[in-house]
Amino acid sequence: MEFLSPGTLEEALAAKSAHPEAVPIMGGTDVMVELNFDLHRPSALLDLSRVSELAECGTDGPHVRLGAGASYTSVIERLGGRAPALAQAARTVASPQIRNRGTVGGNLGGASPAGDAHPPLLATGAVIELASERGVRRVAAREFYFGPRRTARQDDELITAVLLPEPAGPQHFSKIGTRNAMVIAVASFCLAFDAAIRTVGTGIGSAGPTPLRAAEAEEFLAAELDWEGRRPLSGAAVRRFGELVASAAQPIDDVRGSAGYRRHALAVMARRTLGWAMAEYQKGETRCA
Repeated sequence: MEFLSPGTLEEALAAKSAHPEAVPIMGGTDVMVELNFDLHRPSALLDLSRVSELAECGTDGPHVRLGAGASYTSVIERLGGRAPALAQAARTVASPQIRNRGTVGGNLGGASPAGDAHPPLLATGAVIELASERGVRRVAAREFYFGPRRTARQDDELITAVLLPEPAGPQHFSKIGTRNAMVIAVASFCLAFDAAIRTVGTGIGSAGPTPLRAAEAEEFLAAELDWEGRRPLSGAAVRRFGELVASAAQPIDDVRGSAGYRRHALAVMARRTLGWAMAEYQKGETRCA
C-alpha cells in the first residue's frame, strides 16, 4: 500500500489527481476500522492530516465555512451558535476521543446513511465544496448523495469544506440508538426553520439507502406555521407532520432495528423536535447547542 502525505492543499490535489484511487484519510475513524478488520485494502492512502487549510473555520460570504478536516470537537466548541443543529449532532458522535479525531468531511466522504452530520446538512441547506486540479465546484447537500457510500464527488476530487447558512430560526437534532451514548444511529432526524423566507428543512438519517429529506412534511409544516403570530400548532398538525416524516423514510430491517421501529421512531422524533423548535420560536430565540 502506498502512503501519500502532502503538506499543502495544492500538493494534496496534485496527489489525488495522480492517484485517483487513493483513499483520503484525516481522522481515520472510519478508514482505519475498515483496514483493521480487513474489510477494504486500498492501493494507496492519501493522508490529509498535515494540510492545515482543511482544518480552518471562518466566514465565506453569507455562509459559515467549515473546513472538511475540522474535528467534531471544533464544531461543538466553535459553531454552537452559528450551526446549532450540526453542533448538537456532533455532541452525539461516539466518545470525546473519537470527536477529537472524526470530521464532517470524513462523514461526507464515507457517505454512510447513518452518519450523524448528514441530517443537519440536509435540513439547513448546506453546500459541499469539492476541489481538484481542474477547479472548485459547489454542490448542494440535497444533491450530494447518490446511493449507499456513493456521492457527487469524482475520483480526482477532495471534499475541502462545508458551507452552512447562518441560522434564521430554530434548529434541532434528535437521534435514537440502542443505548444512550457511543452508538450508531438506529434513526436520526433534524428540523430547521428559516423564518426569513418562511421555509422548513428536514433531514432523515439511518432510514434509507442515503440520507433523506421529508419534502412533503416540509411543505405541510411551512404552510401550517403562523410565522407572524407564532401561535401554537394544533395537535392534529403536529401528528400529521410526524406521519409525513415517517412516510418519507425508506428503512430496512437490520441488526440495529426493524423498518417498522425506525418509522415509529422518526414520527416520535419529528414531533419532539417540532415541540422544541416551536417553544424556541415562540420565545423569539435562536437556541445554541
